[in-house]
Amino acid sequence: MNKKALIVAGVMSGTSADGINVAVVRIGEKKIGRAGSNFRMHQPKLPLHRIELLGHAEYPYPSKVRTAVLAAMNAERARVADLARLNFLLGELYAEAVLATQTRLKITADLVGCHGQTLYHQGEAIFFLGRKIAATWQTGEAAVVAARLGVPVVSDFRPADMAAGGKGAPLVLFLDYIFFRDPRVGRIIQNIGGIANLTAIPARARPTDVLAFDSGPGNMVIDALSEALFGKAYDRDGKIAASGAILEPQLRKFLEAKFFRQSPPKTAGREEFGREFVREFLRRCARARKQDILATATALTARSIADAMRRFVLPKSTAHNTYREMILSGGGARNATLVRMLRGSLLPLRLRLRLTDEFGLPAEAKEAVAFALLAYETWNRRASNLTSGTGAQHPAFLGKISYA
Repeated sequence: MNKKALIVAGVMSGTSADGINVAVVRIGEKKIGRAGSNFRMHQPKLPLHRIELLGHAEYPYPSKVRTAVLAAMNAERARVADLARLNFLLGELYAEAVLATQTRLKITADLVGCHGQTLYHQGEAIFFLGRKIAATWQTGEAAVVAARLGVPVVSDFRPADMAAGGKGAPLVLFLDYIFFRDPRVGRIIQNIGGIANLTAIPARARPTDVLAFDSGPGNMVIDALSEALFGKAYDRDGKIAASGAILEPQLRKFLEAKFFRQSPPKTAGREEFGREFVREFLRRCARARKQDILATATALTARSIADAMRRFVLPKSTAHNTYREMILSGGGARNATLVRMLRGSLLPLRLRLRLTDEFGLPAEAKEAVAFALLAYETWNRRASNLTSGTGAQHPAFLGKISYA
């Protein structure tokens, strides 16, 4: 390899706010292409990466921390002092999670890529104090992580893409393109975390051919309703939803929401599918059995994914370049009822459903691996936002580096 391989710890906290995922990855290159300033002007020739997952772990947030994180997300009011303290507390928790994973694996990372916890994401510019502003905020102090681990930390990945006119998401598509592109098979990489997002990669795709966007809610609405109706943080294996019936009239009404009809690039979060959406969901389903409400929320995720395929992805396929596979990742891939519903929704589309696990990338580790790779690219002074997915006007170097 032309460059020394690095061991990188990727750290991810999703919009479900259920905890911290850590993936330790060895990343190197077989071939170096154009980088740096050339990437801004020309179609990049990306390096041929070697990505080896050495291990991964998951650490739930302490219950009081999760409550504080959820309360801070998209909050109308929040105490500045509490937000500042939460930022430093999460930095400590991220460092402890990486240290615990390193001890378990008997490996020490050279570099950390820490996504942080999203508290607010507004990809579309709106008027604020006389200016149109788009904004995002991922909290978790990277300086604390760097000090505790003694290695550099790349964090705060999304603002650079937004400064370049992008939505700041999805960023995982860079890993999707590097890891899953194929010369013969068109693939749709579908991640179901708190939000569901997809990356459509045609066969023989160049970076500019990739289409990526958020398709709608993933586990976010399901988890919130599971908590509200059954006192459970999530519907384990989809067992509760499996005992319910889908409320078809209500489901059809929810699928008429503006977000689902909006063309890509687009991104979503708790601003679209958080507290207010869940409150409206409960209002419209008020007289139904609780199991039926959860089944309907699960079906909303499955059908909104399939609808996104029909509206925005499959019309772009051709006789010579047909999408044949959907590859599933994220916590939703472990929800058997959701996967069954999704499989049924995909049957008319002739898409074979697979898991990232089949490619050596466990479903729950994928996003952490993605931010390890993005940190590696930033450390090597290469842009890593694929503008065809984020809508940015030019490639950007993602993240800020905190030195130990």
